[in-house]
Amino acid sequence: MPTGGFEGAIFDVDGVLVDSPHEMAWKEALRELMEGPWADVRDQSEWSDDRFTPEVYQRVMSGKPRMSGALAGLEHFKVPDAEARIETYAALKQELLIRLIEAERFKAYPDALRFVLAVRDAGIPTAAASSSKNAGLFLRQIRLDTFAEEEGLAYDFVRPGLTLLDFFDADMSGRDVAHGKPDPEIFLNAAAALSAGPGQCFVVEDAVSGIQAAKAGGMAALGVARADDAHLLTAANADLVVTTLDEVEVPALSGHRLARRRP
Repeated sequence: MPTGGFEGAIFDVDGVLVDSPHEMAWKEALRELMEGPWADVRDQSEWSDDRFTPEVYQRVMSGKPRMSGALAGLEHFKVPDAEARIETYAALKQELLIRLIEAERFKAYPDALRFVLAVRDAGIPTAAASSSKNAGLFLRQIRLDTFAEEEGLAYDFVRPGLTLLDFFDADMSGRDVAHGKPDPEIFLNAAAALSAGPGQCFVVEDAVSGIQAAKAGGMAALGVARADDAHLLTAANADLVVTTLDEVEVPALSGHRLARRRP
């Protein structure tokens, strides 16, 4: 066990920092296809709109690169010829997602913004590491200077115009990797970008595949259960699972510990 504090904090974006419309886009895209061009195979599948639940999204699709997520969803619902339908499903999902982003159908989680600011104030370098190629679209629209002012938080490093995209010391989001989560490649790349060893980093994730990737890379894993899925993150061997990042004891990070804040 390292004796110093953490030297890197690596954050997933969707579901951790941002309440993004990915789930909505995946669900609406599949409904549009199954009620339209793919209606002829609907009865051969196990799909129905009410079966596409938040739990299914978190367990099956969340945290995976776009094509892998599309395949996982189609295979989960046993849609015939799933591999031949991946590109159509992924393309429609992306089209719907861009519309939702442009309509500002997302928000940043206040607890996450408080946490990233506190982590930086503790002297720990930070990186964003999302599988999504759309992560930058969210991050550049979130103003940390405005948030800090509204929250009454005074940090010397929060300058006028600071966005969440500007905030991170490294941003690995959306970069092509040979292997997506649960492979640790994206997190190992983020650690290297921070010049920190994997064992000196902790990863903040909301998806099972992300927790698995962190542990496979030899990193500490902090699970954020925003979808009533604490049991899934715990089963994936997260070192600590919280429902809000306000529960994390920030001073413990200087002792290389993920701990819950005492009441």
